[in-house]
Amino acid sequence: MPVDHRDPATRATQSRGRCHLYVFPCAYEDLLKLGFSRDPLMRLQQLHPRWFEFFDLDHGFLVETESVPDARKLELRYRRLLEDHNAPQPLTVREDAGGAREWFRGAQALLEHAAIDLREAGHVVHAPLRPWLREALARRAELLFQWTGALTVEELEATTVTTHAQRTVRDAIDAFDALGLDSDAWLPEAVRRWHRALR
Repeated sequence: MPVDHRDPATRATQSRGRCHLYVFPCAYEDLLKLGFSRDPLMRLQQLHPRWFEFFDLDHGFLVETESVPDARKLELRYRRLLEDHNAPQPLTVREDAGGAREWFRGAQALLEHAAIDLREAGHVVHAPLRPWLREALARRAELLFQWTGALTVEELEATTVTTHAQRTVRDAIDAFDALGLDSDAWLPEAVRRWHRALR
């Protein structure tokens, strides 16, 4: 059964509860993803397996809202404003992650000014994005042990990454490293040795 990589906030969902407008700029080009999500960390993971490298976490930001409809209204407001900046989805982004019409080129400065206005209007704005993501990832550290259980003995003895399970585990551990979190406490010793051997 295929996995649905779209954000749950864009599908049938209860509208109550905190949501976020997000701006995820790409790291190496003037392109960004605008959208809304109840779980921005999961959204990043859905978009790209190496999200911590693909996106510029120091220039991305989140705007908290009280509900999904509130976040959706903000997103629609800025999408309309940015119509002339609309750009194709990068080829390296997962096609099934959705949001193909939510990519914009040359819009970073405009959205940064919008974030200032939203903050002054009383919204909580998380800018830059990196500290918020670091805390969100730290709260899920216990899951890292479960994710690593997918590796077989043969995969743990390999010195190259060739299987989907190996790539998934490597990317999860590398995300912790990229955000300055110590993953060792949450990894089995065999997985720690395997990951160190890859460096």
